[in-house]
Amino acid sequence: MQRQNTVFQGLLKPVPWAVVDRLVERYGAERDPRGLKTKAHLVALLYAQFGGLRSLREIETSLRSHAGKLYHLGSCAVSKSALATANASRPFGVFADLLSALMAQLQRGYRRKIGDCVRLIDSTSVRLSGLSGEWATFSAGVCGARAHIIYDPDADQPLYLMVSAANLNDITAAKAMPIEPGASYVFDLGYYDYGWWAKLHQARCRIVTRLKANTPFATLEDRPVPAGSSILNDRIGRLPLRLAASRNNPMSDLVREIRVAIETGRTLRIFTNDLRASAQEIADLYKRRWAIELFFRWVKQTLKIGRFLGTSENAVRIQIAAALIAFVLLRLAHDANRIVDSPLAFARLIRANLMHRRSIGELLQTSPPPTPEPQPTLFEFAALAARAPRPRRKSPAHAAMARAA
Repeated sequence: MQRQNTVFQGLLKPVPWAVVDRLVERYGAERDPRGLKTKAHLVALLYAQFGGLRSLREIETSLRSHAGKLYHLGSCAVSKSALATANASRPFGVFADLLSALMAQLQRGYRRKIGDCVRLIDSTSVRLSGLSGEWATFSAGVCGARAHIIYDPDADQPLYLMVSAANLNDITAAKAMPIEPGASYVFDLGYYDYGWWAKLHQARCRIVTRLKANTPFATLEDRPVPAGSSILNDRIGRLPLRLAASRNNPMSDLVREIRVAIETGRTLRIFTNDLRASAQEIADLYKRRWAIELFFRWVKQTLKIGRFLGTSENAVRIQIAAALIAFVLLRLAHDANRIVDSPLAFARLIRANLMHRRSIGELLQTSPPPTPEPQPTLFEFAALAARAPRPRRKSPAHAAMARAA
C-alpha cells in the first residue's frame, strides 16, 4: 500500500535541503554532535509557524504526538531544552541565507524588465519582554525589535530581511541594504537622507518618497496638471544646494515635486528624480507603498512573531526568519494549488490539516466514505455454522479425573 504524505511534508517540498547542508558546513552550525540537528530545528520552527504554536512546551508536546510522521521528513521530536539551546546558539546566517534562497526561488516566477521592478522599503516593530533588555531596550521599560524589509508588490513577497533592535533608525538599516540598479524605490519619511538618495540616483534608480513640510524647493519649471484630478501642481526644480554646517547637498541634480490632495484633505509633497513619467503615475506609485503595510499586517495576524520563543537577539532573529520562510512556503504552495483565492483562507486551511495524510490540492475535496464489508445472509450464516467443528463432549469418567487432578 502506497504511503500518503502529510500536508506538512507537501509544504516542505520546495526547501532546498542540499543548500541547508552547505549552509550548515559554512557556518559550523553543528559543532556539538549531541545538540539538535539543523534540519530538526528548522522543521520544529516551521511546524510551530504553520500550526500556530506559541511556546516551547507546546512545540515539544505536539511534535512528540506526531513522531511517527516526522520520521519520513528526516526529523524527530525535540525537547524544550534542546530547542531553546538551538535558538540561542545556532548561527542566524543559516536561516537568513535559506530565506534568501527561497525568496529567489519564488522571484523566478515573476521575471520582469528591470525598469518595471518596484521595491518598497519599510520596517515593522515587534514588542519583546523585559528579559531582552540587554540588547533591545527602546525606552524606559519598553523592549522591542525591528524587521527591515525590501518588498516586491508585484510578486507579493519580501526580497530582503534585516533584524535589529527597535532603536536603530530606518535610514541606518537602509544604508546596509543592497541597491538594485534601475529599479524603482518607494519609501516614506523614515528614509530621509540626501546622501542615500544620491547613491540611488547614481545607480539609475527611480526614487519616489515624500518631502518634509519645511523642506525648501527652488522651482525652475511649473508643469500643467490635468483638470479635476487630485494633482495640485507638478514642479521641476532643485533641493537646497547647501545643508547645515556649510555642506554641499549630494542630491543636487534636477528633481521633481508633485503635490497631491488625498481623501483626508491633507496635501502630500511627493518627491521623485523621474522627470519623464506623468504626475499621476508617480502618485500611483507612491500609493503602492500601502502594499507593504498589508504584508506586515498579514504576517503578524497569520504567523507567530507576536510572542517569541526566546529572549536573546539570536533567538528573536531566527524566529522572524522562520516566519518569513513559512510565508514563502505558503506562497509557493498557494501558487501551485489554487484551491482557494484568499492567501489567509489558504493558511487557515493548512493549519487545520497540517498533519493529515492528504495532498494539499485535495484538502477541499470530500473523502469518499469507507466501503462497508458485505455481511452474510441468514442462509449463508446457517451454512457456516453447520460446517464449523463441534466441541467434543467429555465423558463423566474423564470429567471426574479432571476434577481430581
